[in-house]
This record gives sequence, structure tokens and C-alpha cells, in this order.
Amino acid sequence: MSTAQGARARARTEVTAAIKDEARRQLAAEGAARLSLRAVARELGMVSSALYRYFPSRDDLLTALITDAYDSLGGSAEAAHEAAAGGLFERWIAVCEAVRSWALEHPHEYALIYGTPVPGYTAPDTTVPAAARVGLLLIGIAREAHRGPGLARPALPADLRPEAERMVADFAPDVPPEVVTALVAAWAQLYGLVSFELFGQFNRMVEDRAAFFRHAVGQLARGVGLVPGPA
Repeated sequence: MSTAQGARARARTEVTAAIKDEARRQLAAEGAARLSLRAVARELGMVSSALYRYFPSRDDLLTALITDAYDSLGGSAEAAHEAAAGGLFERWIAVCEAVRSWALEHPHEYALIYGTPVPGYTAPDTTVPAAARVGLLLIGIAREAHRGPGLARPALPADLRPEAERMVADFAPDVPPEVVTALVAAWAQLYGLVSFELFGQFNRMVEDRAAFFRHAVGQLARGVGLVPGPA
């Protein structure tokens, strides 16, 4: 790459980052539904036509912000997983607590990906790999337990087995069907716990939220079949 090409690439990276930063500021101030390319351009001192060379539409900018948010969340969860001391049960707790910590530190970005859908916007399939990072971590923990120390498999109603086997084939190979259904339920409940705290549903109800959360996600781990290690 020539010096001129490198300078152009760096400039484009810097402008793209500035656009995203201003868009995140607007998310915090106005909400995703009111995000406007014209307003972003105005705040950055750009003409709209220049900004469109980076993001042709509001939806393209939203998609970039959503992917960045999922990747940031996934990166935090993966780092916690790698740093966790103890066994698989403890790794599960660490991943869940990293999700909560990230959400509390990035409430507007969390609301963008797990809050009210943006009217008129549908996230494209390109966001799926980033969105799947936390779920794949939890699946991986269950798979490792199944291959190693074992899982206390939950019960599975007969009428749910075909759906459970489909899920195994679709996104959780080598994980028992009984465990996959429990994993999907735990994944949904994890974000329910975080959303209740972040959006004020625990106000005047739960005071020691960190302790409550740790207990609750430990129950989710047990429901999946993970067994705590020695104290």
C-alpha cells in the first residue's frame, strides 16, 4: 500500500469512528428511533452527502452500531471466560456477570440490541455472528461439561424432543437435546435479569442486585446441568 493510500485509509477509519461516536451520543440523548444522519453530519461539521459515502442510510449506521455493540459485549464475556478461576460452573458465572457489567457500563448500547425494536428497522443477517458470541460461549461451557465431568441432564418432555433435536442440529452439535432446551431458556432468562435491573424493574424490590444476580445465574447453571466445583 502506498503512503497516500495508507493516509486515506487512516482518514477513513478516523472519520468512521467519529461518525459512530456522535451517533452513540445521539442514541444516549434521543434514542435509536430518532437517530438521524443529517443530525450526525451537522454535529460533525460535515455535509450530508459526505457522510453518505461512509453510511449510505440510517439503517447502515444502525447496523454498524449494533454489530459494534454485540462485538463489545462478546469480547467482554470472552475475556471473563478466559480469566475465570475454577471450573465450568465458575466460568458460566463469570460470563453472566460480564454481561451484566457490560450492560451497566453501556446502557444505551444494551438498549439498542436488547431493548425496544427500532421502528422500520430490521437487523440483517450480518449481525448474527456478533450477536451469537455470548450464546456460543455458554453452549461451549455445556459441551465441555458433557465431554468431561458430565452434566446432570434436565428432564425433557416427549413432545419437545423433536424441537430440541432440531436446535441441536442447527446450532449446538454434540450437546444433549435436554441440555440445549435448558440453555436456550437460560440465555433468555439471563437477558431478562439484566433488562429488569437496567430498565428499573427491580426498583424497590431487589437491593443487593449483584448478590441476587450471582445467585440467579447460578440457578440457571444448575438448570442446564452444571455442577459447582468444591468451595
